[in-house]
Amino acid sequence: MQSGNQFGSKLGFILSAAGSAIGLGAVWKFPYMTAHHGGGAFLFIFILLTLLIGLPLLLAEFVLGRSKKTYPVKTFELLGGKKHYKIIGMLGQLAVLLLLSFYSVIGGWILIYIVLTIGDIIGLNTLNSSGDLFNSVIGHSMMVIVAQGAFIFITALIVGRGIESGIEKASKIMMPLLFVSFIIIVIRSLTLDGAMEGVQFFLQPNFSSLSSESLIYALGQSFFALSLGVTGMMTYAAYLDDETSLVNSGISIVSMNIVISILAGLAIFPATFALGIDVEEGGPGLLFIVLPQVFEQIPFGTLFYLLFLMLFLFATLTSALSMIEINVSNVIKEQTSKRMSTSMIIGLVAFIIGIPSALSFGVLGDVQLFGKSIFDTMDYSVSNILLPVGALLITLFVGYIMDKNIIKSQLNVTDSSISKTMYTIWMIIIRFVLPIIIIFVFLNNLIN
Repeated sequence: MQSGNQFGSKLGFILSAAGSAIGLGAVWKFPYMTAHHGGGAFLFIFILLTLLIGLPLLLAEFVLGRSKKTYPVKTFELLGGKKHYKIIGMLGQLAVLLLLSFYSVIGGWILIYIVLTIGDIIGLNTLNSSGDLFNSVIGHSMMVIVAQGAFIFITALIVGRGIESGIEKASKIMMPLLFVSFIIIVIRSLTLDGAMEGVQFFLQPNFSSLSSESLIYALGQSFFALSLGVTGMMTYAAYLDDETSLVNSGISIVSMNIVISILAGLAIFPATFALGIDVEEGGPGLLFIVLPQVFEQIPFGTLFYLLFLMLFLFATLTSALSMIEINVSNVIKEQTSKRMSTSMIIGLVAFIIGIPSALSFGVLGDVQLFGKSIFDTMDYSVSNILLPVGALLITLFVGYIMDKNIIKSQLNVTDSSISKTMYTIWMIIIRFVLPIIIIFVFLNNLIN
């Protein structure tokens, strides 16, 4: 990559990559999954599988990205020695474009609720925490389209400014703020009467509550929590210097993802248990219906809810940055002068593709594709088909096609017995364990 278009520091890379991984799935899906599958036992299995499954695949993407320091499509072609391998990079490019198209819809909803909450604080309106308000908001065609466009514009503007001045700088601001926001909310949640019951449910494992279904969902959550399989981490690693340890960076990013998941649980479970609210509603319902009910029963609750919305916005934006960046890097082919215009064009394409998803709760609410709404069809196609297929192809490419000497060089494998043993274990996971697990999760998702 050209000078000036790289991460300026190891911290910047870690925060940017962690921001890409830490999205809505980690923040709003994880508490719901934990509540639905036994609490502390699910948390324990999730952490274990994230370390054993997520980390090895994360390192595989890092190795791919930094080995050639170019855009993903070209990387697969160079490392594979044949042009048809670039299809793997193109698949990731398609997956994140579709993902951004409906992900930005949720980002728009968050922007709308931030405006409504600020209006409530300054007395312009009263924030209604019922599901009726949420349904009214997402069903308002013009409002959701404008908000979706605003979210994509902000994302494209940051990406257009480049790696160090755009993505890294934004991540250095948003990721610490995300942690600080979480800690403030966790402290407030833990001070509620009856909060310890929620803490006990979340942190104390009760393995008798686990089922085979719980293990499958923990496996899927741990595997996909790091946003792997769409070349996002590979793209960021291409902007990384040769001196930074990929292994240490991977451990740092996985650890941050686990910490954020734990903070999400500590923010939500104590409050919901203390106030007698059922948290087994995931996704948009948790953020826009359940949590407002939680905070409206707490002194200065509206301010805390605004803080929570800002937290979700940071998590959503940092993930969306990598979605645009993957396509930008593949299109501009290291010609940085085209970065801003390309970012805006790709943002516009994603916006246009996402309009039907934005309208699928309103004027297009009756339109069904394969028995699902347009929004749900897009979500299912990316999460259950494109993403696992991409992850499978990456593991097979690294495990069976890529030059092992390049891999050893990137992972800094030395002649010590410990280093060689760790590399051997990692390669066994990549070649044999991960493909079986990915296929298993993929088939399970299709069946369910």
